[in-house]
Amino acid sequence: MKHGARNTITAKVKSIKKGDIMSMVKYEIVLPAEMASVITTESLEDLDLKVGEEIKLAVKAIHVLPYKE
Repeated sequence: MKHGARNTITAKVKSIKKGDIMSMVKYEIVLPAEMASVITTESLEDLDLKVGEEIKLAVKAIHVLPYKE
């Protein structure tokens, strides 16, 4: 299946809750996984981020698009 999304995460289907109109599919991320973000330099300096530091990531997305190759 062709898709326009550039960033992909490999995952396993963990559970499926089927509804009449919408269904919820939960995924388990297969490691290793990597994410990236683009933030302002001002935010970078305010956060005082350091390589190797453990932090939390809040992900805001409109769609999670499952597909099979």
